[in-house]
Amino acid sequence: MPASATNSLRVAVLADSDTRWKWGALTAQRLMPAATGVRLDGYLLRGRATPTARQLREVGVRADSLREVTGVEFLRAMTEDPEDRYDVLVLALVGGGVQAMLHGLRAAWGSGPRPVVVTGYVGVVYEKLTDGLLLRHGADLVLANSRHDADRFRTVYEGVGADASAVTEVALPFLGGTPYTGGHDPFTVVFAAQPSVPDNRRDRAYLLGRLVEHARRHPEREVLLKLRSKPGEHTTHIEELPYQKLVQGQDPPANFRLVYGHMGEVLDRTDLLVTVSSTAALEALHRRIPTAVLTDLGVREVLGNHHFTGSGCLASWDQLDAGHRPVPDEEWVARQGVAADGAYDTAFDTARERIARLLDRPGGLPPLNPYYTPETAPGYLPGILARHHLGPDGVPLPGAPAADKAPGPVRQIVRRAARGAYRHGVQRVAPVIRRMGEL
Repeated sequence: MPASATNSLRVAVLADSDTRWKWGALTAQRLMPAATGVRLDGYLLRGRATPTARQLREVGVRADSLREVTGVEFLRAMTEDPEDRYDVLVLALVGGGVQAMLHGLRAAWGSGPRPVVVTGYVGVVYEKLTDGLLLRHGADLVLANSRHDADRFRTVYEGVGADASAVTEVALPFLGGTPYTGGHDPFTVVFAAQPSVPDNRRDRAYLLGRLVEHARRHPEREVLLKLRSKPGEHTTHIEELPYQKLVQGQDPPANFRLVYGHMGEVLDRTDLLVTVSSTAALEALHRRIPTAVLTDLGVREVLGNHHFTGSGCLASWDQLDAGHRPVPDEEWVARQGVAADGAYDTAFDTARERIARLLDRPGGLPPLNPYYTPETAPGYLPGILARHHLGPDGVPLPGAPAADKAPGPVRQIVRRAARGAYRHGVQRVAPVIRRMGEL
């Protein structure tokens, strides 16, 4: 039943990693009117980056229900009870996953009633802009985390002749926290590590060495290495060279520590945030915490720090060792949706209004209409769909996992064992084989 008739909303979030679950669930919460009752159901797409229980606890986002599914199981769940359907669906997936679900849902729903479908990006968009955007085309709302991104998104869609009306400017949903007012005792420097940036041992060892050296140079400071995951866990990106292993070859001083946990809680005690290109930089800038984006390895697209050109935050470890504290450019910060001026509270208003209009649309919503079809991309789309066990028409392929019925107890046990072996192979064995191949 639509929200207009019941004054309550049912929202589903499909995510494929801990970071995307955090983005999807918090986005869903911010998209809903404050006075509306909301039921939030979470679905975790089974794969190499499916979050562990510890990662979900660390994210700290609660749902009314949460379960792990294959793509085909999810499609079945979206069509099981037409009388009890969702009002809003948030696809918090990598681009190929979004495209596959759009086609699968189009085939499942046809021209019948359906929820408003929303998708977007977890953070800074610094690579594969066109590819990622076209894979997300077809959702009712494609969220842009800043005015800068909204302009770029519309330019891409219009440039290929695709409808750009779905692009909707919002902000990162996890900004917030107490604004920075001054130094802590002790002064605390936090390096926000990234799983895949940089992507080689030499550069990661260099950054770790400089962080440890900074701690030695400044014994009066607390120096923290903020890690995303523990060894054996995966996030949105594969981490083959975790800092936990690299630090074993160091002899760090007593004021240097590894920390986990919620980034917001770490930022509560941060006086200087240092990173290569982590979205944590935007969280820190939102709070007006001094933020440094490192130039030591160059300012390069592959590192993502080119996104911060013009921010006033670019700095090297030599400068930070000497006491430099970057001052952000206010105009750049405003264009990035950081909203340090207090406008954050209204950042999702336009998206809420669009969703309300779509939910009340006379005659319901039209079928989903992605840019990629078997006619426009016959050499690309079928492969994307096949990875999720869907045919070119979006219908589950014969023999697709759970395409016919829910798995029984025995099948569930076998599946859990197989999943554990798969994750071990991806996370532990494959990196070793790749490193051996480089010898």
